[in-house]
Amino acid sequence: MPRSDFSDADLLAYVDEQLPADQSSAVEEALRGSAEMRQRVTLLVRRRDQGGHSIGEIWRRNRLSCPSRSDLGSYLLGAIDPGHEDYIEFHLRTIGCRLCEANLEDLRSAKQDVPDRQRRRRRYFESSAGVLRSQRPS
Repeated sequence: MPRSDFSDADLLAYVDEQLPADQSSAVEEALRGSAEMRQRVTLLVRRRDQGGHSIGEIWRRNRLSCPSRSDLGSYLLGAIDPGHEDYIEFHLRTIGCRLCEANLEDLRSAKQDVPDRQRRRRRYFESSAGVLRSQRPS
């Protein structure tokens, strides 16, 4: 994207970390090379923070279109209805929501840790079982 092609919405989405990574990188590169663009972002943020709240802005800032963490967990387990699954895929792949992608990655890593946690719990229990038996009154 050439520097002049960034809309105000693009720049505010960059500030709020709501752009896909490739677009965010392009905005960041343009900001590094343009004092005028940095000033434009500063003015946009100042104007937005002074109380001009539109429905769209409230929607974006509160991430109302983002699926919940439990929805993402159900999606990961394949336990979600097809329509909702399609929406989540659209949200992740087409919209490119970095927050939801990070949330999904966190859920994936937590899912992989489950066998390790279960193994640790079993070892703790087995190592404690002898101690508990020896403390039992006769």
